[in-house]
Amino acid sequence: MTFGSAIRSQWLLEKDITFLNHGSFGACPKKVLEVQRGFQEQMEREPVRFMKREFPAELAKNIAKLSNLVGARPEHLVLVENATMGINAVLRSLMPSFEQGDELLTTSHVYGAVGKTLKYVSDCSGATVVQADVPFPINNAEQIIEALRVKITPKTRLALFDHITSPSGIVFPIKELIAIFKEKGIPVIIDGAHAPGLVDLDLENLGADYYTGNCHKWLFAPKGAAFLWVAPENRSKIHPTVISQDYEASFQEEFAWTGTRDFTPWLSIGAAIDFLNEIGIERSRNYIKPLLIDARKIITQAMNVEYAAPIEMLETMVAFPLPGNPKASLKYIDTLHDIIFDEYNIEVPILQVNGHCYLRISVNIYNELSDYQKLADVLPIIFKNGVL
Repeated sequence: MTFGSAIRSQWLLEKDITFLNHGSFGACPKKVLEVQRGFQEQMEREPVRFMKREFPAELAKNIAKLSNLVGARPEHLVLVENATMGINAVLRSLMPSFEQGDELLTTSHVYGAVGKTLKYVSDCSGATVVQADVPFPINNAEQIIEALRVKITPKTRLALFDHITSPSGIVFPIKELIAIFKEKGIPVIIDGAHAPGLVDLDLENLGADYYTGNCHKWLFAPKGAAFLWVAPENRSKIHPTVISQDYEASFQEEFAWTGTRDFTPWLSIGAAIDFLNEIGIERSRNYIKPLLIDARKIITQAMNVEYAAPIEMLETMVAFPLPGNPKASLKYIDTLHDIIFDEYNIEVPILQVNGHCYLRISVNIYNELSDYQKLADVLPIIFKNGVL
């Protein structure tokens, strides 16, 4: 199977758009969407039978297939709509145990919605959110480890950090970090929103207490498909954010039913895994990383800026500092994005890390170097004319 433009027709992506932002919401292949539509039609033919009889059996099949991919036992893994909901389920379940003076440790690269959830828990419990300032640009993984290590105190009640960060695209050394916190008896929550399908996971042996990840990004499932893994000793403490009729029934049952909704994204996870296996997980990774290296080089040269992170800390997203190192502002971010999209038909996000703006690209198997060359060609023009 040939990647690049030859495989792009397997997605519904608009032909006139250069799509360099798989990282934000993913893009689901036609084959997987067809499976989802099949389940939607099955549900509507006899909704009661589907919900009562067919859904539970199909759910178990998909959890089993996903568990095998991420190295989990099925009874330790439940499905949620997105990683943010997984984080909310954990933090809001643990919230009653926090009190004034407790510290909840995270990093300056935390995803915005997760940071807001921590603030909510802080506001409700009196605990304090402590942020470890992870530098960016960054030189090595030890800087991440040290940034978190120096923030640990006797008051630290949990640590929450990314596996692969959204704004910067860097891969955190989670095994080393988990070991540090476990040695001190501090629970660890991993936001693995970008990891499933992209990096190998072995959740049962990772050592984290909680791990949540999206299936709608690099695993190619429909939007609304994600998982939450909870270590067995913690399962009795964790409940879905929406409490429904199966409260206190069991960990699996509580999360499986939080009220009537469209469950078909969950039931399409298996089809997404089949698609990933069909194209070849290793083949796709072997295509993505060299393309990332080449794209990184030409865009960095086009803007005349330095690399923000070493290549060994990147997988499929890379963030670039902008000329002049502009400070983050919604006006600047929105204006630059809209110029690139409206005038040049390129979809690429402008994000903020540590108070400054960065342009972030994603690389996937439907991309090829000409996509990034198009971006590299227009960036000098945009910055020569001035964004604001």
